[in-house]
Amino acid sequence: MIERMFSHRTDWQLAPNRLTGAIEEARAVGQPFIDLTISNPTRAGITYDGTSILDSLRHDASLDYDPQPKGLLAAREAVADYYRARKERIDPESLVLTSGTSEGYSYVFRLLANPGEEILVPKPSYPLFDFLAELQDVKLIPYPLLYDHGWQIDFHSLERAIGPATRGIVLVNPNNPTGSYVSDAEREQLNDICRQRGLALIVDEVFLDYSLGDVPHPSFATNDGALTFALSGLSKISALPQMKLAWIAVSGPANLAQEARQRLEVIADTYLSVSAPVQLAACTLLEQRRTVQSQILTRVQQNLAELDRQLALHKTCSRLAAAGGWYAILRVPITQPDEDLAIALLREKGVLVHPGHFYDFPQDGFLVLSLIGRPAEFCSGIEKVLNFLGT
Repeated sequence: MIERMFSHRTDWQLAPNRLTGAIEEARAVGQPFIDLTISNPTRAGITYDGTSILDSLRHDASLDYDPQPKGLLAAREAVADYYRARKERIDPESLVLTSGTSEGYSYVFRLLANPGEEILVPKPSYPLFDFLAELQDVKLIPYPLLYDHGWQIDFHSLERAIGPATRGIVLVNPNNPTGSYVSDAEREQLNDICRQRGLALIVDEVFLDYSLGDVPHPSFATNDGALTFALSGLSKISALPQMKLAWIAVSGPANLAQEARQRLEVIADTYLSVSAPVQLAACTLLEQRRTVQSQILTRVQQNLAELDRQLALHKTCSRLAAAGGWYAILRVPITQPDEDLAIALLREKGVLVHPGHFYDFPQDGFLVLSLIGRPAEFCSGIEKVLNFLGT
């Protein structure tokens, strides 16, 4: 009887997984642990200009209801200024504001796919896509990223995965957790495939600015080789996930891009989800990136250097190369399933890590670590992990 009350799209396994259960057990008995999975920058010891942020939300115009489907022009111009600072020019009219990139995915999935049609997604990558696709009645088809001194798209497998029901290809640039950017050659090949097969690109660029090299990587927001939806927002750009402002930048052949913008505008008008105070504060909130990003990049590079220093003393473990983002992938000996290893580390060493299978790694032997934690805690946590693995 209960099952008949709810839709099949929400027929999820609601019981916590074994690692989550172990975390809840540790907290219930007051067991402290070092969290090497931290993804919330507001709780990672990053310094914010609190006065400026809070003052930006006190705007008289917030008392006026001015529903603009694509978002207030001033906010869209602030986003265009962000790209202009990256030497990438986009028209504010090509932008649709959303409350987050998850909502942006939902809009684009609804725009492109009928129920049961398919979107290709990279593996490994973060597990958010499964829930978003189920809620939008879209079927996900994986295509692999291969590792060989760096990550590459497996184009042979990608093209084999394209079928008559395929409507788009998701990219994460840089990918999470692999930290791999889409190369210029890969972009050109993807554009060719999309033109020939009538597909769109959906590109998640929330970590775009967090390059670990000296050269910034270009956005897909100005990609004109295929119909493209570039998603980003304040969550990572300004490390302000609680402010709930993101966007979709539409680009591509003029006729397709124009049609896509018009249809997205209707979808956005149906929800009008972005609050006025946050839109009016968009310029100030985006400016926070200038101080916040440098702190995070310094933190990431410092923790990465410490990880490499300790790995040099432990020959049985190594890390995979990364070009950007906030995460590192540790390759470890396969002595047990990764989830069992993560639970053992939590219970016996008081360190929380993510097993690789959480991100759809095809085999055991990988742990995923966040690089934005406080350096002293990170150093201690890594030492405990490697000592445990060494025994």
